[in-house]
Amino acid sequence: MVIYKMSICYIFGALDCSITDFNPNENDLIIAADGGYSTLTKLNIKPDLVVGDFDSLGEVPENENFIKHPVKKDDTDTLLAVKIGLEKGYKTFIIYGAIGGRLDHTVATIQTATFVAENGGIAYICDNNHTVTAIKNSSIKFKKTAKGYVSVFALSGIAKGVTIKGLLYELDNAEISPDFPLGVSNEFIGRDSEISIKDGILTIIYEM
Repeated sequence: MVIYKMSICYIFGALDCSITDFNPNENDLIIAADGGYSTLTKLNIKPDLVVGDFDSLGEVPENENFIKHPVKKDDTDTLLAVKIGLEKGYKTFIIYGAIGGRLDHTVATIQTATFVAENGGIAYICDNNHTVTAIKNSSIKFKKTAKGYVSVFALSGIAKGVTIKGLLYELDNAEISPDFPLGVSNEFIGRDSEISIKDGILTIIYEM
C-alpha cells in the first residue's frame, strides 16, 4: 500500500504480531523493545539490538547486544528504540507489536509517531489490522488497490492546509482541530489517493 524508501529501522514490541513475509535489507536495523525480544524469538528473527528496562521480558538476554535502562524513566521502551534509530541516521520506522494492549501504552506509541515526524522522519505502527502514522508538512500517497477505512486526526495542535484527494470524502486546504473528529471514517474507493498537510502534524490510521 505504502512504498517504504531507503533503509528502515524495524522495532518490535511485546504484543503478538502476524508477520508472514519479513525480508529486511542488509542496511536495515532490527531492534527489540523489551518484551519484543520474545516476539522475535518466536518469529525466528535475530535483532541487532535489544533495548529497555526488561520488566516485560523479565531477564536480560544473553549473547545479544542489549542496552538496559532503569524502570523509572521518562521514555517508553519503544521511544528509547526510536531514539537509537534516529541517532543512527534512520528516518523510516516500522513498529510492530506496540498497539492494541494497554490503552495508555497505545496512546504513548501513537505519540511516538508524532515524535518521529517532529524529528524529520516517518513511523508506521502496525498491528494485525491497522497502520498508524504521522506526517508533518508533507503528504502520504496510497495506491488504488488500498481498501477499507482511513481516518485523519489533528492530535498535536491545529492542522492547517489539509487536502485529501481520491478518497470518499475529499478536502481542499482545510483546517482540522484536535477537538472535532472531522477526519474519522473516510474510505478508500479504488482510486489513487493522497493526504497532505501544509502546516502541522496529521495522525493517520488506515486498514492494512
